[in-house]
Amino acid sequence: MRLVIASRKSDLARIQSLQVGKALQKRHPDLTVEYHWRESLGDVNLSDPLWKMPEKGVFTEDFRKGLLSGEFDVVVHSWKDLPTESRHDTVIGATLPREDVRDLLLFKKKDLGKKKITLLSSSPRRIFNLQKNLPSLLPAGVLSLDFKTVRGNVQTRVRKMLEDQEVSGLIVAKAALDRLLSDQLEAEFQETKLFLRKALEDVLWMVLPVSLNPTAAAQGALAIEIRKDRTDLQELLSTINCSETYETVQKERALLAGWGGGCHQKIGVTVLQRPYGEINCAQGLHDAGTAIDLWELTQATPVKFSNTSYFPETTQEALWFDRQFITPTGDFKKYNAHWVSKAEALPKDIKISPEHILWTSGVRTWQRLAARGLWVHGSNESLGEREDLRLETLDAKPRHWCKWTHEGGEASEDMDLIKTYILQSKAQKPQLSENTEHFFWMSGSSFREAVKHYPWLADKTHWSGPGLTSEAVAREIAALKGSGAVHIALNFEKWQKLWQV
Repeated sequence: MRLVIASRKSDLARIQSLQVGKALQKRHPDLTVEYHWRESLGDVNLSDPLWKMPEKGVFTEDFRKGLLSGEFDVVVHSWKDLPTESRHDTVIGATLPREDVRDLLLFKKKDLGKKKITLLSSSPRRIFNLQKNLPSLLPAGVLSLDFKTVRGNVQTRVRKMLEDQEVSGLIVAKAALDRLLSDQLEAEFQETKLFLRKALEDVLWMVLPVSLNPTAAAQGALAIEIRKDRTDLQELLSTINCSETYETVQKERALLAGWGGGCHQKIGVTVLQRPYGEINCAQGLHDAGTAIDLWELTQATPVKFSNTSYFPETTQEALWFDRQFITPTGDFKKYNAHWVSKAEALPKDIKISPEHILWTSGVRTWQRLAARGLWVHGSNESLGEREDLRLETLDAKPRHWCKWTHEGGEASEDMDLIKTYILQSKAQKPQLSENTEHFFWMSGSSFREAVKHYPWLADKTHWSGPGLTSEAVAREIAALKGSGAVHIALNFEKWQKLWQV
């Protein structure tokens, strides 16, 4: 069988098409694949910002005629570029596993410490959400944040950022950079790869949190479009389709369509699939002027709520322990990647070089470290220590990780522990009532301490954020042979809202 795959001419678009072609040929060795590259309206018109151009299909509509006429069989798009409305004569036949959904900030090293900064972006969504949320993630001292429109392919935008003396940084989709930096690229793309690797030496990078900066619906996913009547191609493409990516993208596009959203809307939408459930995240401004702020979890196993009582205060460490700070254990200077569990765990007199990776357990810890003048590269966003950082392609340097925590902190599989404080039990314990049925825990240490004094806790219902805390609570209940259960909530505030149902 002979198959003609079409896409835009940019390096990124061609790489994406080649990924699809190779995936098909791996499944069907006898398949002959040819490629057809052409420009779209969005590629030809580089003078107007995207929000001034046609709302629908600025990068995709020019391929419809060739697809419908049979000039080519398949078009590979960045799915985020497609209109949210369904097409009556074509269908998305498949998608590959999704790349990293998050946005990435590239920032000139020489501009670190500037009070007023300008960033390049042509996305209304990014500009709106980052205008209010990014300053708290940057090292303290930034007084104003402005944006300047930029167009062109990824390497063109990076070059413009480096050459423009008035600009400090650029926002790009991390998936685009990951694809262009891949080790699996053909020789024709090596020049682009080398340029980007060299550019990364001159900048700092920051993986922006989806909880504050949800991305374009379907960002990082590929849409493989075919004519609706090509049932032969639907069967062929089904062999490479990633069903989880396909379903997640459909949910994001449905959420955006519910707000009447297109690529010109100031709305970011991200859906995260995790073993414990589905997280829906949306933030931005509707054209009607309504603010959107969504960060909620649908449990994998639904939890029934009743009028039973719950503990009204978060059972955090400060209720059970006093902190006694100690000299950090181990030689922390030999590490070039640092994971910080709580802001207090990193002593204030220790400055982590921006050349080292500084990563946090949650966004609040990130903001507190940034307020101390530190450059933070990213966060697990309180989704648990087992979250995949997905830095292998972006960060080519060998990294030796350490975790800053307290004596007795949860061990980590691939990070050495640097202990900076001891938890000392308070003489005055919180008063917990056995009539209370539900508790939220901020740490496994707190639960272990509490259950010593209140053994009946092992038979209650417990909640925590995802990750090591929930695992620690579950282990303790099992060790005590209790009948209690552990459920996941994204954070204490979201958990409290559950009780308003």
